[in-house]
Amino acid sequence: MPRKHPLWSARFTEPVDERVKRFTASVAFDRRLAKYDIQGSLAHARMLAAQRILSRRDLAAITRGLARISREIEAGRFRWSLAAEDVHLNIERRLTALVGDAGKRLHTARSRNDQVATDTRLWLRAEIDELRALLSQLEKVLLDQAERHAALVMPGFTHLQVAQPVTFGHHLLAYVEMLERDRERLIQVRKRVNQLPLGAAALAGTSFPIDRKRVARELGFDGLCENSLDAVSDRDFAIEFCAAAAIAMVHLSRLAEELVTWSSPRFGFVRLPDAYSTGSSIMPQKKNPDVPELVRGKSGRVFGHLTALLTLMKAQPLAYNKDNQEDKEALFDTVDTLKDCLAVFAGLMSEIQPVPQAMRAAVLEGHATATDLADYLVRKGVPFRDAHDIVARAVRAADAAGVDLAALPLSRLKSFSKNIGADVHRLLTPEGSVAARKHIGGTAPAEVRRAVARARKRLKQ
Repeated sequence: MPRKHPLWSARFTEPVDERVKRFTASVAFDRRLAKYDIQGSLAHARMLAAQRILSRRDLAAITRGLARISREIEAGRFRWSLAAEDVHLNIERRLTALVGDAGKRLHTARSRNDQVATDTRLWLRAEIDELRALLSQLEKVLLDQAERHAALVMPGFTHLQVAQPVTFGHHLLAYVEMLERDRERLIQVRKRVNQLPLGAAALAGTSFPIDRKRVARELGFDGLCENSLDAVSDRDFAIEFCAAAAIAMVHLSRLAEELVTWSSPRFGFVRLPDAYSTGSSIMPQKKNPDVPELVRGKSGRVFGHLTALLTLMKAQPLAYNKDNQEDKEALFDTVDTLKDCLAVFAGLMSEIQPVPQAMRAAVLEGHATATDLADYLVRKGVPFRDAHDIVARAVRAADAAGVDLAALPLSRLKSFSKNIGADVHRLLTPEGSVAARKHIGGTAPAEVRRAVARARKRLKQ
């Protein structure tokens, strides 16, 4: 009795070892490509029929069979087989069982090499569109909070030391800028993802008179991968996506770190919603910022996937190699992780509550308006470097007195410069400081509101 194998039984005299079957199979994870495998197969079959490589009768049978397979998969009735290795052969085997020889003819003029590259690009294109929507959703949440708290004064930090007053709204807008760059990067990545490899076959193209442009149009690709060797072996699109995802996770991790810090009683700048916090099994008073901590931790997971893909590809000769099967799990998990983090952060940030009194108290602890005093002296004609020195001496005096710079009496301030007048204290308040920065990119409440409006307009484009 002949030994059976899906594709190459006539080439081999021994069956595949069971351990090798398990080791080489990818169906456990690549089955998520099934929808796109069917889409690609339908477009390929229609092109073959249009080119008279496949009969209309076979096309009708293939179309009917793939429609049934699609329904079976959606209903959870499809029987996935480890023996069929991957999503492609599982579907092809079922199709052949349903429609006979027509199913066997579907693979004419293609290879699993260009097939998997096409499926992966179709899948990633759709996931990028979902991720862009999730980024927009989180941006909108941050914009709502920024507008609501455009005038809420808090300390801005450098080196985690109080630097100058800003507003909570202005601070949140910094993350809107980061996320908008992430969204733009995904738009750019999508253009390079959206190139059709199908038609490259195993590595050298095909001798059949195929029409690749027709397939590209039907599947919504912007263009063709024009070199057959590169088409089947290229994973730049996956690496580039993972790089963009890693940068996005850097941004989410930075925000997560701030939330962890701000929600600590030592800062007390924000209250995290109960629905996005956890308690302790032993300490009844605890309210732990587990969601931000997990987002911060998951950033390392995505960074690792990027490194894995770079390492995977760095020494591969042309063209396709089995190594490339290892791109799927890293790519899939990167998408899943980024989607989860964006979605949970949108919920968290929509319910976060700032604590104005804690923020304002912190502003008054670090001489945050020292630069405003220096600017005041410059406007009085004092060279900036001299003004810097004058204010530094005033700060030293305030430290010695145990008060904030703005709390020094006018007579004490005037002892450092005769140019200081009675109008100085109005400028040294946190509110006066932020109000003075009334230019594009500044932290003045009016500018924050204008920045929110510009950002909302960008999101609609």
